[in-house]
Amino acid sequence: MKKLLSFRFLILISILAISAALFAAGCEKKMEPGPEEVTEDLGPIKIGFAGPMSGDAAAYGEIIRNGIMMKIEEINEAGGINGRMMELVVGDELCDPKEAATIAQKFASDEEILAVVGHVCSSATLAALPYYKDAGLPAVSPTATNVDVCKKSEWMFRDVYRDDFQGEFMAKYAKEVLGLTTVGIFHENNDYAIGLMEAFKKGAEEIGLEVVGVESYVKDTVDFTPQLTKFKHLAPDGIFIAGYYQQGGLILNQAKKLGLITQFMGADGLNNPKLIEIAGEDASSGFIASSPFVYEAAGGEALKFKKNFEKKYNGMTPDWMAANGYDAVGIIAKAIEECGADRAKIRDCLAGMNTADKGYKGITGVTFFDENGDCLKPAYVTIIKGGEFVAAEKQMF
Repeated sequence: MKKLLSFRFLILISILAISAALFAAGCEKKMEPGPEEVTEDLGPIKIGFAGPMSGDAAAYGEIIRNGIMMKIEEINEAGGINGRMMELVVGDELCDPKEAATIAQKFASDEEILAVVGHVCSSATLAALPYYKDAGLPAVSPTATNVDVCKKSEWMFRDVYRDDFQGEFMAKYAKEVLGLTTVGIFHENNDYAIGLMEAFKKGAEEIGLEVVGVESYVKDTVDFTPQLTKFKHLAPDGIFIAGYYQQGGLILNQAKKLGLITQFMGADGLNNPKLIEIAGEDASSGFIASSPFVYEAAGGEALKFKKNFEKKYNGMTPDWMAANGYDAVGIIAKAIEECGADRAKIRDCLAGMNTADKGYKGITGVTFFDENGDCLKPAYVTIIKGGEFVAAEKQMF
């Protein structure tokens, strides 16, 4: 009998021990978070930048990337977007349509990239659009001004004005402010320059500004003597250059050597400090160009950005492209914060920024979009004095 009781007692002790172990294990399990309590590390919010980081147009890419990184670093230092850090993925597309298509395809297929700042040049932007549209990847260009850029895709936006506005504006400025009566037009054969040339010519015809000659050149031209000689013979009051700073600088330099004295002017593609370096200070002095943005005119936060930019990048002077790149990131960040880290939600949120009240207030002003993704912003005029672009004394608003 005693043996039976002892055996039963041992069984009871064993059962109690096993139960205690199971209870302890259960307690430990309950202390672990359930699926709904797990805080998933989603990683950084990635955005792409597509621009020319090498080649002839590298000055554009460098200064825009610097502006972009200024904004990203500010956002990250303030805690990121809803607790997530921003990260930039850079694609070097040389401002070349073929390269741009390759970069766009790469960005579009990378599901971690939620939006793109870019492209920079209009021809490159137009080549990239189909890939972003097919993949549903939103993009905000800080610089592409060709009229068709946003019309071709509901996924494309920009925080810069269009060439039809810019070209007609400069024709009006030439006549009404500069007092010119005859002009020549010198343009590169690309989407940006041709659209700009056509807009300037149309604007000139409407206000009675006589266009006495139109000459063109291709991207790799280095000798502009034949066309400049024709312009010298025509003797226009001014010459409007539609193109980019690389060729624009050479044109100004060679015109000076030919003794071609006239009022040279251009648009935002020539509004880059590198133009002065290429042309030389003497040959570029007095050159006038339209600009989407002028720091001195904006004041306040814009001047603070300029000062911080110069300090961070060893004295590099930021141009309007740097400011637009900075604001493009702010626009995208606003959309992500308000609508979520999802491509389609970002696009819808950008489209919803359709009034000044709903727009993004940045250093370049308030950006909001029309039904095509275009924005409405004023144009400024700059002039080269003392080896740098400064605000022209007379503006036209």
